[in-house]
Amino acid sequence: MMRYLERFENTARLIDAGFRMSLTRSRTARSEWESVLTTAGTRDLYLQKHDKFSTSRVVEFTVADPDNPSSLLNSMAAARENARMTRTALTRDVWEAINETYLQCKHDFSVENYRSDLPDFLTQIRQQAALVRGTINGTMLRNEIFRFVKLGSLIERADNTARILDTKYYVLLPSSASVGSSLDRVQWEMILRSASAERSFHWLYGGEMDPAAIIEFLIHDVRLPRSIAYCYDGIVSILEDLETEYDRRTAAHDLAAKHEAHLTHSTSETILGSGLHEFLVDFIARNAALSTQIETDFRFAK
Repeated sequence: MMRYLERFENTARLIDAGFRMSLTRSRTARSEWESVLTTAGTRDLYLQKHDKFSTSRVVEFTVADPDNPSSLLNSMAAARENARMTRTALTRDVWEAINETYLQCKHDFSVENYRSDLPDFLTQIRQQAALVRGTINGTMLRNEIFRFVKLGSLIERADNTARILDTKYYVLLPSSASVGSSLDRVQWEMILRSASAERSFHWLYGGEMDPAAIIEFLIHDVRLPRSIAYCYDGIVSILEDLETEYDRRTAAHDLAAKHEAHLTHSTSETILGSGLHEFLVDFIARNAALSTQIETDFRFAK
């Protein structure tokens, strides 16, 4: 349930970033929309239905296409269905927040509100996601159910942050000649914006758009709620709580600790030296393996 809810919000953030960049630089709109689909892992699926990356087609595909499992429509429907099946494990407020978000989104999709004012529509999506998250944090018991809720959210968020960074380096930037240019700066700003980290970064680093600093911020800074390090600090802590609660340690605990140690011993310099893309691809695979191990150890797997 929480992975779908987190994906619902993250996809809205990606669409917003792609839309804003396509408005400011129409000549590079193709690469920007392609980057959104690459980040979401749906580029190949999109190309099975469409032959070019136009704004209208990509927005339709990412927002409401029933054949796209990661579309906003399908993500919210899946989150709501998972919530319905585990309704007795949730508070009434949480169930109502999820159900109302689903119904509101279903109405907006049916009347195609997103076509007339996409930025406003995406802002509403993020506000609804924040409402659900706030209701969870404000009403649920701090028991194993709440811990699994947080665990799913952090695993999905870590995956999304890694994909955002990987897309910037290998899709958005057209050539090495653009490094340090105004195009490069705006693209980094959009990356920070999609992670809700733009203002926080400026508070800490001023106005300098230094790629190494941005990479350090999004990967290693535990003060940023969407950094990979923040997510893994939380994942390890939650698994330790579950170890105490169930009085047993599983393979997932050791795997999470191993991944966190790998992050801790890396720096932006070593990552850039060995290859950011390679580091992120490796991390995404590690994160997916941890998710699978948790499913197995705690019997979530079908």
